[in-house]
Amino acid sequence: MDLASLASAFIGAQTGNVQLALAARLLRMNADQSASVVKLIDAAQQSFNSLANVAAGIGTNINVSA
Repeated sequence: MDLASLASAFIGAQTGNVQLALAARLLRMNADQSASVVKLIDAAQQSFNSLANVAAGIGTNINVSA
């Protein structure tokens, strides 16, 4: 192998490593985002459950005049 072939192979390997690192970071970010969405949905469900026993019409007529 000549020097140019070795250099080309090295650059190709480095590019592959960068692409793998970027893909891993994107997957981690996606997983973190999914976990945040699950937490948000869980919090919304808990808020909804606490309002389930409120009588119908509560909060529909609010007097905002001061």
